[in-house]
Amino acid sequence: MSKQATSWTDRIEETLIAAILGFMTIVTFANVVARYGFNSNILWAVEFTVFLFGWLVLLGASYAVKINAHLGVDAVLNIVSPQARKTLGMISVTVCIIFAFLLLKGAWDYWANFANLPATTGRWFPTGFEENYRPKGWYETDDVPMPAILGFMENIFNDGDEYEKLPRLIPYMVLPVSMALLLFRFCQAGLKLWRGEITMLIVSHEAEDSIEDAAQYVKDN
Repeated sequence: MSKQATSWTDRIEETLIAAILGFMTIVTFANVVARYGFNSNILWAVEFTVFLFGWLVLLGASYAVKINAHLGVDAVLNIVSPQARKTLGMISVTVCIIFAFLLLKGAWDYWANFANLPATTGRWFPTGFEENYRPKGWYETDDVPMPAILGFMENIFNDGDEYEKLPRLIPYMVLPVSMALLLFRFCQAGLKLWRGEITMLIVSHEAEDSIEDAAQYVKDN
């Protein structure tokens, strides 16, 4: 994989999270100005920011895996040998990969019908795709308006009928996207653990490290 491609994949969550925070700030600020400055409000602002917050949380899960920031209990890991720690880490990451895969299946199955796509068959692992399903591409959000630039979606997902509001398939898209990223990051973490680049999946002694970093910062400045 090229350096450019690697750099791009490393910044997926960072770029999306930064954009989401920017949109949330702009919309919330505009709504405050409208309410207190013009005695009005942006009707769709609350629903829009709720969706963005959901994107933020779900994308944050994979980002935390990438930067090794998830909290955990390391009492056992700190008293075993390095080889045992690696073995336990590989067991943990295997379980996490399986769990993320199951989450991805569930996320796809929930979102797919909103995009007029078939969900997977199989209770735990995909065994194929549904032959008969109820398309839900016509489901809309409550208040978020439909941008004119997305008008092409009406022919693809709504049989040519006009969307009055933003279709739910767009905000719900974060479910399969975030779970796919989570699976990808756990696979990356497993590879790093196998290579010895990291020693555990969780952040260790977060409170103590944060205090020491803060104390060192104060001392240096």
